[in-house]
This record gives sequence, C-alpha cells and structure tokens, in this order.
Amino acid sequence: MIANIEKAQQRVKDLEEKLKLAKALKQKVEARAKAAESKQKRAADTRRKILVGAAILAKVERGEWPKDKMLEMMSQQLTRDDDRALFDLTPTDKPAS
Repeated sequence: MIANIEKAQQRVKDLEEKLKLAKALKQKVEARAKAAESKQKRAADTRRKILVGAAILAKVERGEWPKDKMLEMMSQQLTRDDDRALFDLTPTDKPAS
C-alpha cells in the first residue's frame, strides 16, 4: 500500500513537471507569435510611410504640389539634422544632447 502511495506521488510530480514544461513551451510559442505580429505591423507601417512619401514626391515632381509647401512641411516635422540635410534644410538651433 505504501508503494502505491509513493508511485502515485511520483506520478503527480512527473505530471506537474510535464505541465510546467508544457506551459513554458506555450508561453514561448505565444511570445514568438506576438513578436512576428509586431514585426509585420512595423513593416506595414514603414511601407505606408514610404508610399505616402512617394506619392507626395510624385505630385511635387509633376508640379501638382508646390515644392516650397513640401519643404515647409518637412521643415516643421524634421528635428534631426541628418534628416533635415536630406532636404537641404538648415540644421536646428537646439544643442545636441
């Protein structure tokens, strides 16, 4: 009878360990899925931004949108000097941090 109790206790321990491993695996799979979804969302966001920029540049090149308006908009939005240089905008006056 004691042997049966010990066997049952060992079986419980084994099952608890198996459950612990299964939960860890599930968590790992869920984390991978979440990371993949985040990566896909970032890629889609980047693509949207590229397409919007391309559309604006095309309108400027065709003369449908004034270049000075685009540069004014970019000047208001861009804060990093290396980004501003891409559009031949003057560097910002704020000190580097």
